Parts: sequence; C-alpha cells; structure tokens
Amino acid sequence: MRLFYIIIVSMLVAAVARADDAAAEIEYLVTAIGSSGCAFIRNGKRHDAADAEAHLRMKYKRGRRYATTAEEFIERLASASLLSRKPYYMQCSADDPVPTGTWLMRRLNDLRNRDISASH
Repeated sequence: MRLFYIIIVSMLVAAVARADDAAAEIEYLVTAIGSSGCAFIRNGKRHDAADAEAHLRMKYKRGRRYATTAEEFIERLASASLLSRKPYYMQCSADDPVPTGTWLMRRLNDLRNRDISASH
C-alpha cells in the first residue's frame, strides 16, 4: 500500500512540474510577442505588439483550461479568433505576414533548443 501512495505522489509531483513548465513556456511566448516590435494582425486589423500581448494574456486567462501545454495554447488560443475563426498574423518589419501559430512555434522551438543546449 505504501508503494501505491509513493507512486501516486510521484505522479502528482510530475504533473505539477509539467504544468509549471507549460505555464512558463506560455508566459515566455506571450512576452515574446509583446517585446517583438512586430505588428499583430487580428481580424484584418493591425495592432501593435503591446496590444497583441494584452489580447493573448486575456485569452489565456479566460481559456486556460483549454491550454495545458504550450502547443495547445498556440493551437487553441493564440492562432486565430475564436469568434471569426480568422487566423492571426505577425508582421515583422517589411517581411510578409506569418501566421501567428507558426511564429510562436518557432519561438517555442528556439526556447526548448536553448534549454537543451544549456543543460549539456
């Protein structure tokens, strides 16, 4: 019976650690948008990076239960309007707009690769 409790506690600790990692990754992504200096295109209208950060923070606050990982945050909350279903875009400098989901996945991959490099 004691082994059962040890296994359950270990699983709970691992789940909390994963949730903390996901929350930290999502925070990183939202902050990256806010500090990007890029335009955020939502429903055909351009918004500055600070507005984009505020909008995505609000969506995450309201929809946190739908995004338990950074990938779910990107897919379910940060890639398109929930009402119009129109995709969001990031436009940095004179570059062509990039779907926000693609932009965020690049940042997430960069973060994870940097973390892996730092641990070696």
